[in-house]
Amino acid sequence: MPQSLSNVLIHFVFSTKERYPFIQNDVEDKLYQYITGICHALKCPLHQIGGVSDHVHILLSLSRNIAISDLIGDIKAGSSQWIKKQGQSYRNFAWQSGYGGFSIGKSGFDNAVRYIANQKKHHTTIPFQEEYLALLQKYGVEYDERYLWD
Repeated sequence: MPQSLSNVLIHFVFSTKERYPFIQNDVEDKLYQYITGICHALKCPLHQIGGVSDHVHILLSLSRNIAISDLIGDIKAGSSQWIKKQGQSYRNFAWQSGYGGFSIGKSGFDNAVRYIANQKKHHTTIPFQEEYLALLQKYGVEYDERYLWD
């Protein structure tokens, strides 16, 4: 086969360190644009991004030329460096060390887009930790809760 082709859709979730509410309205849209630019540069088209003050959800297509850990490392490092330059209140910004990455099929694409787009409404009733545990259960991810939060 002369071509390498793929369509790998991944729903990523990661929070700010200790779920500190860093992502405020004054920086949210610009942060999401910056993350979108990182994904574009890495040839990983970003389909939807959203979240609340303490975490972000990203739905993207994974390039066949990058490892998941490298992609997330680049997104988190680049966006962290950027946000720290946005004012004194962001100088201590940090992402949590881990992340969740969940593969979805094409049939789940529209639901994932809606879910991510509605994060603000969703989190009026459900806290991040409860949501994240539900995602881990939904996707059958084994975990040790002693090492889940930082």
